[in-house]
Formats: sequence, C-alpha cells, structure tokens
Amino acid sequence: MAIIRLRPAFKDYIWGGTRLRDDFGKDCDFDKIAESWELSCHKDGDSVVADGEDVGLTLRQYIERHGRAVLGTNCERFEDFPILIKLIDAKDNLSVQVHPDNEYAQRVEGEYGKTEMWYVVDCDPGAELLYGFKHEISKEEFAERIGNNTLLEVTNNVPVHKGDVFFIEAGTLHAIGKGILIAEIQQNSNTTYRIYDYGRVGKDGKPRELHVEKAQDVTVLAPAKQYPDTPAEQHEGWTSKLLARCEYFTVYALDIGGMAELEADGTSFLDLLILEGEGTAGDTPFKKGDSIFVTAGTGRFAVNGKCKAVLTRIDKF
Repeated sequence: MAIIRLRPAFKDYIWGGTRLRDDFGKDCDFDKIAESWELSCHKDGDSVVADGEDVGLTLRQYIERHGRAVLGTNCERFEDFPILIKLIDAKDNLSVQVHPDNEYAQRVEGEYGKTEMWYVVDCDPGAELLYGFKHEISKEEFAERIGNNTLLEVTNNVPVHKGDVFFIEAGTLHAIGKGILIAEIQQNSNTTYRIYDYGRVGKDGKPRELHVEKAQDVTVLAPAKQYPDTPAEQHEGWTSKLLARCEYFTVYALDIGGMAELEADGTSFLDLLILEGEGTAGDTPFKKGDSIFVTAGTGRFAVNGKCKAVLTRIDKF
C-alpha cells in the first residue's frame, strides 16, 4: 500500500511547444516537449518512481517487485497495464489520425487498440480540434477525399474551451488543433494511423509517414459518439465531476478547496494528475504537473491543499 510520485517520459514531436516546461515545471532538455507520459508502462516510454524506497524503478519494475495486486482486482481482466496518461502541448496542429480497436490492433500491431478521452487543460482563444465527421460518408467518398485532399471539407471542427471533454472511441477520426493543452487518458497503446499531415516533413527532412490503407480499414465514417455530460457532485470542501467511464478507464475532475478524503480500495489503483495548485496526498507532497500513483488497497487517505486534478481508476465491467 503506497502513494508515490512519478516522473514522466517525454516526447519531442515536431508539433510540440514549451508549456510543459514553462508552466508545469517539467525537467526536460528537449527544445520542444510535445508530450509527457505521466502514467505509463509502455515500451515506448515508462514513467519512473520519483522518490521513496523504490526511487528509480520504472512503474513496470515497481509492479513486478510488489505484485499485480497493487493494480486491484478490476485490472485482472487485462493482460498488460491497462492505461496510459499524458499531458499534451499542441503548439501546432497534430495530424488527422485514427486509432484501431482491440481486435484490429492486436491482430495487426500486436498491442491494444486505443480508446481515449481528452480534458482541455487550457487553450488559446479561438482554438479548435477535429472530432469525427459532420455527417456520415461512404467508404468510396472517404477514399476519394483522401486522394484529392478534400477530407477536411467533411470533418467536424469544434471550438474548444478550458474544461471541455471529448470521448474518442477507437475508430473516431480526430486531431488536436494548435494552441491546446490536453490531459489525455487512453488505453495502453501507441498505435496511430495518420491520414493527413499538412504536407509536413519530419526531422529527417522527409514527409512524415501516412497510414492511409490501415486508416481506411478502421475509421468510423460518421459523427463522433460523445460521452454524455454529467453534473458535478458537491462534497464538503470539494467537488467531483465524472468526465468519462468505459471498460478501460473511469475519469473524474476534482476541485479541492482545502481537504478531500479519497479511497483506493482493493478493486483499483488511482492516479491523480495535478493540473493546478499544490498539497499532499497522504504524506506525499505534490505540485502542479505531478502524477500521483496510489496502489489498490491503500484505503482512505486525505488530499490536503487547494488544487485541481484529474483522477483515474479502473471500474468493473
């Protein structure tokens, strides 16, 4: 039973900015920090225990040392660690892309598919993102528009504001627009199929790879299915709001005004991603930008301080 702070893995994709370092205090030498992988057991970037007796272990190594019971009984249905949590700083537009479902991804890529959700932490005035299609289209029209570069005429562009939530089921066409800072909670997968990338080139000076054939296999050619909005629940001194719940993750936004009592029972670990403020979770101090991993079975613990956070757990389905 433990409450531990994690250090993230970083990615310096070409569309990234500097806000994760400037505003969230991320310690990274990259010129651009596109993503920080705050809770990750993925082979492409593990998060690391930041302090305590297990300091320096990757999260994967921590679980191996202490046993899968730290994940909770609701995670027994997953062969691997189920989720990946990121902060994403989009200084420029991301590619128009899609992720496969589990069946396709495991058959073709050898890993999970990717259903995800976005919580808009901050954004520039007028920022937009791409979210599904304006209306249903045929496979033939999809292929034709990809070929003649008119795909963006039928995609759904959505103005965004701080606090907005987008649920992105596998197969949903999407793209984060420039000027948006997002907390992303997703399945533990790094499989992305790019369809359109504005003609950009990578660090090698060559056009970035597209995955048109695979994207055509998996894209749902219809408007996106959004998770319904839910009201905030009032507690003494704090509020919680359900953002999304699916078989892979359940996510809440917390606004804590002094003290909140939370519980990690034996069914699931918790992750607290701190978006504003500072305080302590149990005896573990945190500040803006920290990711706090709470093992299953820790029981009740107090979060003291004034902060806003995203809490993630795995529910029974």
